Amino acid sequence: MITRDDVLAAERRISNYIRRTPLFRGGSSSAPLWLKCEFLQHTGVFKARGAFNRQLAALERGELDPAVGVVAASGGNAGLANAYAAAALGVPATVFVPDTAPRVKVERLLKYNATVRQIGTEYIDAYEAAQEYVAQSGALFCHAYDQPEIAAGAGTIAEEILQDEPGIDTIVVAVGGGGLYAGLAASAAGRTKIVAAEPFTIPTLHAALKAGRPVDVAVSGIAADSLGARRVGDIAFSIASKEPPISVLVKDDDIIAARAQLWSEYRIPAEYGAAAAFAALTSGAYRPQEDERVAIIICGANTDPGTLSDAAPEYRAAAS
Repeated sequence: MITRDDVLAAERRISNYIRRTPLFRGGSSSAPLWLKCEFLQHTGVFKARGAFNRQLAALERGELDPAVGVVAASGGNAGLANAYAAAALGVPATVFVPDTAPRVKVERLLKYNATVRQIGTEYIDAYEAAQEYVAQSGALFCHAYDQPEIAAGAGTIAEEILQDEPGIDTIVVAVGGGGLYAGLAASAAGRTKIVAAEPFTIPTLHAALKAGRPVDVAVSGIAADSLGARRVGDIAFSIASKEPPISVLVKDDDIIAARAQLWSEYRIPAEYGAAAAFAALTSGAYRPQEDERVAIIICGANTDPGTLSDAAPEYRAAAS
């Protein structure tokens, strides 16, 4: 369990290492809408916040050996963030990713001088291999989502949103393993509500809330590379159990259409996982009240730019 105090500590710790990303008013809508441009964060994804918080805190406590470095398991984004943070702090990074990780993410990992090891077809395969490496090497393990410092770092996004627009009523976020959701919920508790958007094909938090505990779900669909955790993290579930979010599910076609709309209307190159949050509104899965002030986090842009088009066939099909 984490609290807002943990988020505020993270905010102080990482302020000189991360970008404060813009929050801007969106287009016409039945409700006032803002977009939090976290895709402009270092490495193109919000996870840089948690990576820096985890590694800096470990350095403070003497838990990170600069000669051995850090290790992460990831569908790609958490690996990018931890490799970038490690390079900035002058320590080596080893990143385990599935064989299915997008090429654009693997290439960027190599540019950050990370040692990349590809194994298996899902995040869980990379995770298990990373745990074996940690046991052998003594490297600092940086979880993709289920560590207090990782989640608290992500929660600093809510601090920025509510500093820039204190009247925000609702924050909409895509959920995979739940680290971003957990940090936001810890920060925003008692101040604003959270809408947790997930693909129908990977409903980790939704299934956990229904079952009363984290449970494994099948991993598939268009957003599996970034929202592909098999189960929600314990930190996210503990927070959701205490103060449940509004949990909504979106179809792959709606995610595809939302991503195309973000590019067409705003020139935002969102990856599919990030577009899931926007899809919660565009699909009608979440319908805000007329005067409800809504902020949507566009959390990542590590995508193939060649798939972005104003007239993408999949957008026309999904929107028809």
